Amino acid sequence: MHPAEHMLNARHVAIIMLSAIGDAVHVLPIINALKAHNSQLEITWVIQPVAHLLVKNHPSVDHFILFQRRSGLGMARELWKSIRQIRKTPFDLVIGLQVYLKAGILLAGTKADVKLGFDRVRARDLQWLFSSHQIPPHEPQHVLDQYFEFLEYLNVPYGEPVWKLGPTEEEQIAQKEFFDKIGRPVCAVVVGTSKREKEWSVEKYATLLEVLESDYDFQTVLVGGPSQPEQQRAAEVIARTRAQPKNELGNDLRRLMYLLHGSALVVSPDTGPLHITRALDVPVVGLYGYTNPRRAGPYRKFMDLVVDGYAIRPGEEYAISAEYRPDGMKRITLEMVVEKVDLAVKTYVQK
Repeated sequence: MHPAEHMLNARHVAIIMLSAIGDAVHVLPIINALKAHNSQLEITWVIQPVAHLLVKNHPSVDHFILFQRRSGLGMARELWKSIRQIRKTPFDLVIGLQVYLKAGILLAGTKADVKLGFDRVRARDLQWLFSSHQIPPHEPQHVLDQYFEFLEYLNVPYGEPVWKLGPTEEEQIAQKEFFDKIGRPVCAVVVGTSKREKEWSVEKYATLLEVLESDYDFQTVLVGGPSQPEQQRAAEVIARTRAQPKNELGNDLRRLMYLLHGSALVVSPDTGPLHITRALDVPVVGLYGYTNPRRAGPYRKFMDLVVDGYAIRPGEEYAISAEYRPDGMKRITLEMVVEKVDLAVKTYVQK
């Protein structure tokens, strides 16, 4: 029986996607489409704790299984612990959206009639060995479009992506209190990432903040996570600028979400907050150099605001690929970013 036929009577579905915040954002349209197709589905998401903080109350997810990231023997113990938890539910279908070994082991460990994964070409770490069925090979495309291939294989209809990621009523109260105190449009700026090659120059950020405040009358707000490297970069930017940014980095992902949601504009490299911003339909100037914006850019909107340092030469035509370009962020000039900020203000902010 083809998995699409099997899907007609499915009741319990699991999604395996353990990884980063941006990946979690890309999974939401898949989950929402499955739930819209069959409201009786019980959906379980195997996820890591940090990403879980963002989506823990999502209306389309019935259950979460938290997978703690470990190393060495700790990883083996965590895999066994998660598998024991997963096997408590006899899933009709498990969708493996992640192509790494640990996700493949979890896929293999489930009790499911259908274990759906990527084709052999795209699966890494021999992940295809752990699945009972694989989606057909496909030329490279945007990460979210790759996930939509799973829905196409299962004959699950979908249209424009639906995220359902906005603030709750309680969060809206806190959000309103924060922005009412400021009293003018906010431009949220992400200055740090978990990968050094994605980061832009501290000095250029410092000058950009001054331009945002003096030329566009934004209140700048630095947002991001609690890690020491991110906090250090934020402190360095603040020390080098004459602007008066608010430092709102912290460990509350839901607060980060509603700060992005309430901003008039966001400037960010390719990292989780950028994809959260896109999901919230807030204009975002994306700084891309290390990763390919055609593969990892804001999905189907605000691509006109992407600052393209990935192109080695201006106007370079390049294919969609997972190739990294470690020197790409150095190609992004202050002038390139300001040009996109100006476009964003004229096109999306001033209405």
